[in-house]
Amino acid sequence: MFNFFKSKKKQPEHTGQTEEALEKSNAADDVVGEERSSQSSQSESAQTAQSVSSPDSQTQKASSPLGFAGKIRLGLTRTRQNLGKQLSGLFGGGGKIDEDLYEELETILLTADTGVSATTQLLEDLRIQVKKKGLTEAADLKAALKKSLVDMLKPLERPLDTTSNKPFVIMITGVNGVGKTTSIGKLAKYFQAQGQSVLLAAGDTFRAAAREQLIAWGERNEVTVIAPDSDPSKKSDPAAVIFDAINAAKARGIDIVLADTAGRLTTQLHLMEEIKKVKRVIAKAMPDAPHEVLLVLDANTGQNAVTQVKAFDEALDVTGLILTKLDGTAKGGVVAAIRGQYPETPPALRFIGVGEGVDDLRPFNAEEFVDAVFD
Repeated sequence: MFNFFKSKKKQPEHTGQTEEALEKSNAADDVVGEERSSQSSQSESAQTAQSVSSPDSQTQKASSPLGFAGKIRLGLTRTRQNLGKQLSGLFGGGGKIDEDLYEELETILLTADTGVSATTQLLEDLRIQVKKKGLTEAADLKAALKKSLVDMLKPLERPLDTTSNKPFVIMITGVNGVGKTTSIGKLAKYFQAQGQSVLLAAGDTFRAAAREQLIAWGERNEVTVIAPDSDPSKKSDPAAVIFDAINAAKARGIDIVLADTAGRLTTQLHLMEEIKKVKRVIAKAMPDAPHEVLLVLDANTGQNAVTQVKAFDEALDVTGLILTKLDGTAKGGVVAAIRGQYPETPPALRFIGVGEGVDDLRPFNAEEFVDAVFD
């Protein structure tokens, strides 16, 4: 029923077929993506296809001379050019701290997708700092805002610990087009760099070429992929695919299982019920699994990302988030918006995507993120 794919370094015929399927898959993902430009979609599709046929290009990207913080700063260039320069213009005009300044700052934050709740919290904290420190100059607010942002986002900064179980099962979910399958490929590379073995479960049995796309990532990272039968006339149960993958991982002593699932809109109640079933079946394969439920969000969707967090959390008890495509948006405030909706127990923002390279999925660090946003 299921196919086991063990990547090999030289498979020219299979790689060529996979490259074609991967291009189709990426094209399908980009069409579904809500606010991504066609030029960006073509660029990503071409880049991904090239990486399948040219592993050396990915190796070069992975060995980029840019450091960890440098990658994040480069990836957030558009956000910094927009939000950062607006803030610098506001604070660098030599004015005084007054109500007009607060109103202008409120407008800038709201238009950056920060959200009403987070914006209100930030302004309240700024007023407290101004009063406590006796600040009077607009220029003094820049450092104060950076501190407020870091303090607000710090609770989201909780690195993922995968050492508690073996295999450690991570279930990946999200709406259509957010980049789940691509994120899985990048996660596989990240965990491999930490010396952990990885197995991929192709649980997205609905999207065209999703199977082939994940197999391509498996070949690129040289990891095994458990995938459904390639015969389109044979409909595979996604829960059964993941169940089989977990058993295979246990038998082989694999450290990490990354389970892909089909994208679904939060308004499609029958599909949300189906994803609950997938989670229940995973628990049958391993009683305490999944050990992590990662929700992938597209930063370009702005406030809609907050709605997605609520819906998937209610269905699956989401334990962590991956925020993708931050390099493609000039509105980085969505990170604060998510935090603003969870003042008591915010979800962990495990990773942020700041580029298309295989090593551009980075663990979230509040201070580095805020430093990268400001001009």
